[in-house]
Amino acid sequence: MQTERVTFLTSRDHKAALDAYAANNGQSVGHVLREAASQYIAQPSSKSEDEQVLEIVLPVLEEALPRMQADLEAMRRDIASARAAIAKSLDRAARSEPDDRKVAA
Repeated sequence: MQTERVTFLTSRDHKAALDAYAANNGQSVGHVLREAASQYIAQPSSKSEDEQVLEIVLPVLEEALPRMQADLEAMRRDIASARAAIAKSLDRAARSEPDDRKVAA
């Protein structure tokens, strides 16, 4: 026994096709729609576009991440080395500059 009503809007052509299908199969339009809805609900949900994209992109990212991490570590080492060289140069320059106070006296 059906106890709830569902109303939806469709085009005249679609309604005519539903009427014709139901009549050709000896069923009511309501029965056809209930069966169609039941089959649709029972189907396993198809993957969303986002899920499909993730299936493609994720393996590429998983392969690329170790290389990216190694590159970042190399950059960190290079930056640390450059900073040390700059500090050493600045320290050497500071020691070789004459003290302005002594020259002025």
